[in-house]
Amino acid sequence: MPNKSAGILLFRRISKKLEVLLVHPGGPLWKNKDDAAWTIPKGEFEEGEDPLEAAIREFTEETGNRPIGAFASLSPVRQKSGKWVYAWALEGDLQAEHINSNLFEMEWPPRSGRRQSFPEIDRAAWFDLETARQKINPAQVAFLDELEQKMK
Repeated sequence: MPNKSAGILLFRRISKKLEVLLVHPGGPLWKNKDDAAWTIPKGEFEEGEDPLEAAIREFTEETGNRPIGAFASLSPVRQKSGKWVYAWALEGDLQAEHINSNLFEMEWPPRSGRRQSFPEIDRAAWFDLETARQKINPAQVAFLDELEQKMK
């Protein structure tokens, strides 16, 4: 399993408050999980691949929207699994309810021999920072904190 992912923390300002776009993993294993299950749009990248290019690719694949603008590097975080996540903040906007995620395939139900396709992310939503801190993977809270500091 590759031990590095790269992603984009898209943010916008609504009435002087920051909101961030988070995505919820798709598939049956995540169906009933909410708090601490959301993430920034991200994906794995290989040695020698430019992490920012990988972050742009993954954001595009997971949302159907190609991010463009001034990317601000955030400090990498290490998740409980040991995976390092590299991220860039980007101010922008998109209609979360109209994302178009790529699909992945897995055997489901387990040991059934049947393979089914599921969206990599099943939904996206905008959250204020307080709510986002509850929804996001705990290791990624550091991205929210750093974004908030940079925006002061």
